[in-house]
Amino acid sequence: MTDNSSATVSRPAPLLPETSGLRWGALGVLGFSLTVPLTRVAVESLSPLFVSAARGIVAAFLAAIALAWTRQRRPRGVQWARLAVVGGGVVVGFPVLTSFALRTAPASHGAMVVALLPAATAVAVVLRTGERPRPAFWLAAGSGAAAAVVFASLQGDGLGALHRADVLLLAAVAAAAVGYAEGGLLARELGAWQTVSWALVTCAPVMAGLTVLALADGRPAAGAAEWGAFAYLSVVSMFLAFFAWYRGLGLGPMAQVSQVQLVQPVLSIGWAVLLLGEDVAATTLLGAGAVVACAALAVRTRR
Repeated sequence: MTDNSSATVSRPAPLLPETSGLRWGALGVLGFSLTVPLTRVAVESLSPLFVSAARGIVAAFLAAIALAWTRQRRPRGVQWARLAVVGGGVVVGFPVLTSFALRTAPASHGAMVVALLPAATAVAVVLRTGERPRPAFWLAAGSGAAAAVVFASLQGDGLGALHRADVLLLAAVAAAAVGYAEGGLLARELGAWQTVSWALVTCAPVMAGLTVLALADGRPAAGAAEWGAFAYLSVVSMFLAFFAWYRGLGLGPMAQVSQVQLVQPVLSIGWAVLLLGEDVAATTLLGAGAVVACAALAVRTRR
């Protein structure tokens, strides 16, 4: 076959995976954008531990059905350990930490801190893959983290006085970044939805134990709004949105797809206003804008 053969691939063809990756990533981000506001709704009546753990059980049940129905090949060797890393970050760490944080923090405030996630994910990918980006990358990522801390503290008791909720949110961002980075790499080996499904199944015993612990104080009681929010968190935030997100990261390029997540805090703040009627302070908007700008610079500098 020669270069001039009609059987050769046309020039636009290599762009298809990138376009598909961006579309899948955007669909995942749309699903994730409701996570912070609806977590705030759910924890109004349900305990944070129950909300974070029980939703993992529901998602793991759905994942087990999907894996068994399609007869997926089981992970092998070190892939199980990598799945534990993914699950520890996005199945256990992020849901548990954000549920406790949003018991007291407004959803719009939580969305501002979570805006660090794209830059944190880029840092996690760099550390995981051994890349050596330019110093500008580290400057942008560090500036984003500093901006989040400064504006979060300004909304509290003054500069340098971070609330417990802010510390929990920052820890949740770090956990999710590690899970996203490892999950994006593992999706290229196991498949997108297979990765999140196996991660959910792997962490099911841990989430079951936490659910039992949460039920020790009695049967949960909540209204239709709280249970509806819990259902969304279980089915979409913990399951379906990850299908789209990890497929997008798997198709890649991972650095470009991760930029789509920059719109997530904007969407989350919008949902907080529309669904919860929150009054968004100027410092929240300014802080979110600064963090998103730094995150965008970090991701693009890494490219």
